[in-house]
Amino acid sequence: MGQPKKNSSPAAQYFAEVLRMLRTAAGLSQNELGDLMAYSGAAVSAVETCAKPATDEFIGAAEKALNAGGILAAAAKYLRLERYPEHFQGFVQLEQEALSVSSYCPQLLHGLLQTKDYAHAVLECAFPPLEQEEIEQLVSARMERKSLFDRKPVCVVNMILEETTLRRRIGGVEVMRAQYEYLLVSSKKPNLVLQVMPTARAEHAGLQGPLTILDTPEDTTLVYMEGNGHSTLISRPDEVGTLARRYAMIRSQALHPEESAALIEQLAGEL
Repeated sequence: MGQPKKNSSPAAQYFAEVLRMLRTAAGLSQNELGDLMAYSGAAVSAVETCAKPATDEFIGAAEKALNAGGILAAAAKYLRLERYPEHFQGFVQLEQEALSVSSYCPQLLHGLLQTKDYAHAVLECAFPPLEQEEIEQLVSARMERKSLFDRKPVCVVNMILEETTLRRRIGGVEVMRAQYEYLLVSSKKPNLVLQVMPTARAEHAGLQGPLTILDTPEDTTLVYMEGNGHSTLISRPDEVGTLARRYAMIRSQALHPEESAALIEQLAGEL
């Protein structure tokens, strides 16, 4: 019966400890708990020693099998955050609670709009290279962020993509064909406004780089910027105001949503 790995996160270690205590209090071995959860005893051991992260499915099964009264389920949110790079964790929490998310993306499609295959291809070309297990974990975490579109209270999402991000064939023709289709379907969501900044507009307000503006439930506006493994969260009202006005200008210079959808359809037809 091993102890949690020292280099595992505090949240993972705490979850492992609570799981072990509840299992022991119930008089169950790892194999017996695994049988109740439809998992192997080895899988239970891997979570209890932090050798493997606890997935949402595992947490739900353990919660039910141990009749944990919500103690294990409450950990899911915090363990989910730790699937993201450290510099990104704070932003994800803010993003998932925001009343509105407005982003300008000049290099890649926004994570909320990526298909699983597109996200996988992006992470495959990371440098230094990532382990395959880490890639799968990051892809899964990225897909989970999309729950933002369906939660209540409703989150309004505004996305401005540079045309070059759409023309860059990440993952190859088939991946991009599915990605275009996904964008067109997603653009019909009532709480998503999708616009494209055409390459023909050579000069525009977005040339200074990507940015994301969040409106929080506390009526606070924040600006997030990220690059090369580092991130900045801006809360000073004067700076936020300047960047919000810049975003408004970018939005006014981009194609109208209907024109943007037509361009995406055109690009799909060129494959």
